[in-house]
Amino acid sequence: MSLTFRSTPRILCQAGGLSKLGEILHRLNARRVMIICDPGIVALGFAEQACQSLASAGITAAVFSDVAADPPVAMVHAAADAARAVQADGVVGLGGGSSLDTAKLVALMLNSDQPLEQMYGTNLATGQRVPLVQVPTTAGTGSEVTWVSVVTDDQGRKKAIYAPQLLPDVALLDPLLTTGLPPKITAATGLDAMVHAIEAYTSRTGKNPIADGLAAKALALMGQNLRTAMTDGSNLPARTAMLQGSLMAGMAFVNASVAAIHALAYPLGARYHVPHGHSNAIVMAPIMRFNLPVAAPLYAELARVMLPGQRFGSTAAAAEALVVAIEELVADSGLERRMSALGVPADAIPSMAEEVDVGIRRLIACNPRDMTRADIVAVYEGVF
Repeated sequence: MSLTFRSTPRILCQAGGLSKLGEILHRLNARRVMIICDPGIVALGFAEQACQSLASAGITAAVFSDVAADPPVAMVHAAADAARAVQADGVVGLGGGSSLDTAKLVALMLNSDQPLEQMYGTNLATGQRVPLVQVPTTAGTGSEVTWVSVVTDDQGRKKAIYAPQLLPDVALLDPLLTTGLPPKITAATGLDAMVHAIEAYTSRTGKNPIADGLAAKALALMGQNLRTAMTDGSNLPARTAMLQGSLMAGMAFVNASVAAIHALAYPLGARYHVPHGHSNAIVMAPIMRFNLPVAAPLYAELARVMLPGQRFGSTAAAAEALVVAIEELVADSGLERRMSALGVPADAIPSMAEEVDVGIRRLIACNPRDMTRADIVAVYEGVF
């Protein structure tokens, strides 16, 4: 097996770690830093805390706080323009996946004149980015350790950019930034990270031993701590475990790939603005059930790490237990599980299935069981 495994070179996990931000950026020789976040991060006071840490290290900070979910390309350009206007020589992503993905691209666009649209795909981005530190405030995307950024183009389609330059210099995990997350956001982001682990472990094309180890440990951490994080948000050990699990799942999937769950979730986000983690939660269990005939041995292995102490009489029983555990977790999340209740019309299903079958076939190819367009339609109809 020939394997290249990429990830963020430095990871710091510490309660109160945001106070180290200035020290970290100073060490990276940044002196004018743009913080990329959304309005909620400003309202929580996290952006101000970041600015204070930077100021204490003699670093000038500016804040772009207009990040939107499923980052539209126009917004990414606006963020890059704002960073250029202050002559930023360093970037901080502070927030959820949309902020972190935007920060990656801004850090690269500051040093590159390449049109964003020419970066879509794998290894097509040119140039080198400025110093980049990622500070996640949700345990979900794992974007702080991945070399991918996903944007929404002007036609409402999700576009992925894979480039090694997008890997940040430092991932800074501060569980105190996640203790105030509402239960449903905790659930949606946590389920997203669990999908990363499961799809990486079962990837038909990218499965590898390093990703397997990370994915299995990630699922163990998150499977045993998500409910606690949902019901007792101030529980610091659970929040820490979720951040660490999300990070490991991110390391796994970017080096092994996600698959059909993500593929079917993408149109829900791009077209109907269903948050990414919520979109994944809707189709997660149905696709795992679809995969059971071929993925049972791998699901059984994951059941043993996610459900320690349970005894299974057979591989099939263990695999079934994993799917049931996911179904119960999604049910307990309080997230809406019907597309119709989220504004998706029934007549959209054929075009959504076509978009997945044609435009996102690369992810279907990674699924342990192949899916026809009819299979995709059946999943959508089952959750309508």
